[in-house]
Amino acid sequence: MNTFLIIINVIVLLLLIGLLIYMNKKHVSFSKRVFTGLGIGIVFGLFLHFVYGPTTDVVVKTVDWFSIVGTGYVKLLQMVAMPLVFISIISAFTKVVAGKNFGKIAALILFILVGTTAIAASVGIASALGFHLDATQLVQGDAEQARGTEIVQKSEDLGDKSMPQQIIDLLPANPFLDLTGARSSSTIAVVIFAAFLGFGYLAVRRKDEKTADMIKTGIDTIYSLIMQVVKIVLRLTPFGILAIMTSTIATSDFGAIYNMGKFVIASYVALAVMFIIHMIIITLTGMSPVTYIKKVLPTLVFAFSSRSSAGTLPLNIQTQTKRLGVSEGIANFAGSFGISIGQNGCAGVYPAMLAIMIAPSAGINPLDPGFILTLIFVVAISSFGVAGVGGGATFAAIIVLSAMNLPVALAGVLISVEPLIDMGRTALNVNDSMVAGVTTARITGELDKDVYNSKEQQDLAEI
Repeated sequence: MNTFLIIINVIVLLLLIGLLIYMNKKHVSFSKRVFTGLGIGIVFGLFLHFVYGPTTDVVVKTVDWFSIVGTGYVKLLQMVAMPLVFISIISAFTKVVAGKNFGKIAALILFILVGTTAIAASVGIASALGFHLDATQLVQGDAEQARGTEIVQKSEDLGDKSMPQQIIDLLPANPFLDLTGARSSSTIAVVIFAAFLGFGYLAVRRKDEKTADMIKTGIDTIYSLIMQVVKIVLRLTPFGILAIMTSTIATSDFGAIYNMGKFVIASYVALAVMFIIHMIIITLTGMSPVTYIKKVLPTLVFAFSSRSSAGTLPLNIQTQTKRLGVSEGIANFAGSFGISIGQNGCAGVYPAMLAIMIAPSAGINPLDPGFILTLIFVVAISSFGVAGVGGGATFAAIIVLSAMNLPVALAGVLISVEPLIDMGRTALNVNDSMVAGVTTARITGELDKDVYNSKEQQDLAEI
């Protein structure tokens, strides 16, 4: 009987995918197909959740089949993410004319990414204090205790290392190993390696323009090839979001979410406040925040659904260049740096809130000004090298809690609501990198206002 029901559920998913294919043939816009996939995914997920139950054999095995579409799509994006990070950074150097504005561009992007992360930490602290969050009051079941043990085991690799040693670990001793994503800090290591190659290119251009032109031609060729692969994968986005949202809703523990409701609400309040701050930054550049939101919404929806900043990188860069009018060089820098540096949600709001929650259990007054200022500083510094894939927030939390001498195991109490919160965190991470790109382009005069203000939005799947 269970097998029959599973087959029926899979058939329903295939029919819904067929609906999205039909919409594509009718030339329905990419954005509308993405939102349709999101909406029917939520409805179908709720149906499976309440008809069968989130932990039943039918739902578990059904979701396992759905993962071929959902998780499979995310893996395809992750497949192109590391090559795209690598070639995007090098390509950004070739697109900066003889180093023109290069120092200013890099400095502005890094300043915005790290600066907004410090602000995000402050917002997270304020939200945690405002909602009176205290980890000692939370009930820990078997799942929470197991998660706490896992986090402690992960922290042991970092626990014996000082902050300078952790910074050294970010450097690419073996860049070819890091290109495989073998280490938690592989993404930032690849960024550093690509940056060295970029500086090498600029040095060659100063000495031998003919050789530099040949290098640029090769880099542009590889970049075009990678972007064509990206284009193929992006066309699968509506199907991926449909499967991901169905699986997420169907298996969510609504009871646990209700019990942890205060933390969930506090988290989303902090994330919403940071998003408003992002829009204030856009406004201060003289650009319309309403236009910005309309153009980035499909990308943020995917980031929300997939919970992967790295997986969203292709959409991120395409949105900046084709919809927001950001130059390719700046978009490549901002998008690539943004998946490993800063990350307002995972490396800013989240670890700051955890530290405030956990502080009372260690006998520390979370209202102490010295503690708060130290926490903000540690969060900002530790935001370098946070992986833009699932688990990045845990990595950031381990570093911050360890640096603040707080027990990391208590972070395990949030396992039941982690997926729900991670959705919002990832969307904020991606938005921060796009804000950094737009703001930098506006300041350096490399923002195409006509593209930004255009009411005609290019279909990201057709770029």
